[in-house]
Amino acid sequence: MVESKTVHSALITYTSMISLLSLCPPFVILLWYTMVHADGSVMQTFEYLKQNGLEGLKTIWPSPSLIAWKIIAVFGVFEAFLQLALPGKRFEGPVSPTGHVPVYKANGLQAYAVTLITYLGLWWFGIFNPAIVYDHLGEIYSALVTGSLVFCVFLYIKGHLAPSSSDSGSSGNVIIDFYWGMELYPRIGKHFDIKVFTNCRFGMMSWAVLALTYCIKQNGRVADSMLVNTALMLVYITKFFWWESGYWCTMDIAHDRAGFYICWGCLVWVPSIYTSPGMYLVNHPVNLGTQLALSILAAGLLCIYINYDCDRQRQEFRRTNGKCKIWGKAPSKIVASYKTTKGETKTSLLLTSGWWGLARHFHYVPEISAAFFWTVPALFSHFLPYFYVIFLTILLFDRAKRDDDRCSSKYGKYWKMYCDKVPYRIVPGIY
Repeated sequence: MVESKTVHSALITYTSMISLLSLCPPFVILLWYTMVHADGSVMQTFEYLKQNGLEGLKTIWPSPSLIAWKIIAVFGVFEAFLQLALPGKRFEGPVSPTGHVPVYKANGLQAYAVTLITYLGLWWFGIFNPAIVYDHLGEIYSALVTGSLVFCVFLYIKGHLAPSSSDSGSSGNVIIDFYWGMELYPRIGKHFDIKVFTNCRFGMMSWAVLALTYCIKQNGRVADSMLVNTALMLVYITKFFWWESGYWCTMDIAHDRAGFYICWGCLVWVPSIYTSPGMYLVNHPVNLGTQLALSILAAGLLCIYINYDCDRQRQEFRRTNGKCKIWGKAPSKIVASYKTTKGETKTSLLLTSGWWGLARHFHYVPEISAAFFWTVPALFSHFLPYFYVIFLTILLFDRAKRDDDRCSSKYGKYWKMYCDKVPYRIVPGIY
């Protein structure tokens, strides 16, 4: 059974799924159009659609071009090759509900370095101009919208006919199976992990590539606002790939199945929505001045470091089975037992000190704050650059609730003990 169905009422679940399935694709195109062709003004786009209706949406929706498909294909094949070919340490993910232990090759940082060096090298030596990507961005997003929907259909069929592990199953409802996915760890062959590709090597990698693209596209002198935005995004993404094996233990990989929600989101939503503050700054450069630019940069770097240290703390705690120091002291913890779907009893350690003693999902606070600091260089002429920060806040608050509900179901009385010891969900003293 797909766990996510139980978190909200049936009405909310179906309404949200159908709304996201139908509204997310056109929203990606409308955001690109507004940023690039409507001066970043939501009202300008709204007035255009009000006057022209559905015909207006058809007019501004670009057709996927051959060059768009080529760019996507070359990038996708290159990242798939790096995922398979580059050396990396063996990493075992967390035990699944059926007792399965996924095995990965941790080579994300190497792939990230090779990707950026290759992209910048192609530009530096005049072989490929990244401005081409920006100039065909609408066509690329249009192709991704279509191609990723087809890919999700493939995942749905594969989940029915050829699941890669025992961590697969149907809810009995086509919409739920398509939206939430059927397989937890889908693979092509033995070694090509689909979620590592969609989430990390395509989604997160495209974010870095597009951040550089926007910076290069800003003709002439690059504004300090763009430099701060690009620098903070790249530091955050570098942090992600440095810690990629830790990400494989998170909810995205270890609990959410491979369907529209995760895979379409990483293939389309990440390259479009997550990169949107930089997309806006291409045509709307802001002169911050040295003092303000450095202040925003410093604040953003601090948030990214705290976010990293939260994850590092938990990962070190798990790696050493609690035999480590947290803020110079032995960690406070709860030993929680639970049963797998096969009836086997296992134990987990729940960390209740350090950053994780402040709130159960405190790491979301610096993550949302970092997103704000790489968006605020756009200042406040338009609302749209801040959509990503608002979206991320809603996403992470919902994820925290889903994670709490899942853990409550998994650990029972031990989770209640944990919540008594760490009463706040995200924001210490508030929520």
